[in-house]
Amino acid sequence: MPGLVQETPFKTITVKELHPTFAAEVSGVNFQDLSEEPFGEIVAAMAKYGVCVFRDTGMDDASHVKFSERFGELDNIRRYLVGGRKPRYDLYELFDAGNIDGDTNTVLDPESARAHSNRGNGLFHVDSSFNPRRASFSLLRACELPPPGNGGNTDFADSRTAFDELPEDLRDELLSHDYVGAHSMAHSRKLGSPDFFEDVDPAQSPMQRHRIAQLHEPSGRMNLYIGAHMHHIEENGKEIPNSRELVQRLNQHATQKKYMTTVQWNNTSDMIIWDNRCVLHRAGGGAFEGKYRRDLRRTTVHDDSPTAWGLNSKDVVWQGFNSQAKPKHAGAVGV
Repeated sequence: MPGLVQETPFKTITVKELHPTFAAEVSGVNFQDLSEEPFGEIVAAMAKYGVCVFRDTGMDDASHVKFSERFGELDNIRRYLVGGRKPRYDLYELFDAGNIDGDTNTVLDPESARAHSNRGNGLFHVDSSFNPRRASFSLLRACELPPPGNGGNTDFADSRTAFDELPEDLRDELLSHDYVGAHSMAHSRKLGSPDFFEDVDPAQSPMQRHRIAQLHEPSGRMNLYIGAHMHHIEENGKEIPNSRELVQRLNQHATQKKYMTTVQWNNTSDMIIWDNRCVLHRAGGGAFEGKYRRDLRRTTVHDDSPTAWGLNSKDVVWQGFNSQAKPKHAGAVGV
């Protein structure tokens, strides 16, 4: 039952389940002196729950990156630093997931290009599905939070259980076809703010391709690899009939309320780790937008599984901006 401390094979950590099928809050971790045994149990908890919440970790930027490196090779922001964009942090492994204007160090103007771009983060998605090499884990840490009651939580959806509970006809269709999702960051940006990005055509941008029905190897369970970055569905290199309708149907199915849980940020140095290969997530809105600072920083681990590169060439490098970017888009990411 969610909310209860569960009896588990874990010896060094304590787990409180947050939802009947996934997500847990983990305590008993000393991040300042983390040996291999508790780290191994964190990895095991991630395989089971997909989302793990850690309170009051005491981490700073450097220890956040160092801890993340134990999970694998980290992505970095260098390819995003075009169009005049500058990093907010000294460490390139940290992605800015907050609402702070890097030039003024004030709350981001809700009508700025970056704010319009960030609206896509409010849709359920998978980090880095638009990359040739997808992500495994994301590690998100709170550095500054709005006052309680002003929103800014993070929502998650269980895409493994969503696969298990697909309507029979749809599950049979996915298992009998080699369906591939074509992913584009420009697509999710336009979905999040269609008027601002009305002159952007995601179909004119490079897309990265990953199979939809996938085995999540750490748990041995099947997963729906979908989300807001998925523009259309292909088979044998061609878009299937009624592709967009199927994209919508899959995303609506996987993000039903019964598959969702919301994690509230309580304190600075709280951290959430999730596995992009088995959950979807979105940034929650609220009264804080345009008013209060919400500084969240994320590291992203490159997937090293056999399906990490999907159907993509290892020679392809994703670019943060493309030729469709107009002057008004300066500061936006993904168009």
